[in-house]
Amino acid sequence: MRFLALLLFLPVLALAEPATVIRATDLKQEPASDSATVAVLAENTAVEVLERKSGWTRVKAQPGEGWVRMLALRFGGAAPAKPGATGLTQLFSVARTGTSGTQVTTGVRGLDAEQIANAQPNPAELAKLEKFATDRDAAAGFAAQGKLSATPVDYPK
Repeated sequence: MRFLALLLFLPVLALAEPATVIRATDLKQEPASDSATVAVLAENTAVEVLERKSGWTRVKAQPGEGWVRMLALRFGGAAPAKPGATGLTQLFSVARTGTSGTQVTTGVRGLDAEQIANAQPNPAELAKLEKFATDRDAAAGFAAQGKLSATPVDYPK
C-alpha cells in the first residue's frame, strides 16, 4: 500500500523545482503587480517552484505560498563547470540537472492572440517605467564608475 501511495505522489515531486530568491521581493497573492503582498522574501531565500504563468512563478516558501516575478529567482542547483571538465562531462551534467551550469536565461514567451485582443493600456505601469529613464550624461557617469567604455559594433549585413 505504501508503494502505491509513493507512486501516486511521485508526479507531484517531479513538478517541484528548487530555486533561490536573488533579491528581496514581494510574495504576491496573485500573479499581478497590484495584487496583495502575502510576505516579503529576503535575498537568498530558498523556495520551491510550483507553477509558472507568464512572467510569474508560484512558489512555496517558509512564509507561505504565493507568486513572485520569474526574474527574481535563480533556478536549480547546478554549479558552474569545474576546471578541466570535458565536453562529455558537461553533457552528462546537462542530462542530470537540465542545465550546464554555465549560462541561464529566463524569458517570457510571446503573447497569445486572446491576450493581444484583450490588451488594455495601463498608465500607472507606464508611469513606473518612466521613473527608470535616464539621460545620456547620467548613463555615461554610471558607466565611468565601473570603468566601462563604449565600443562601436557594426551591424551584420
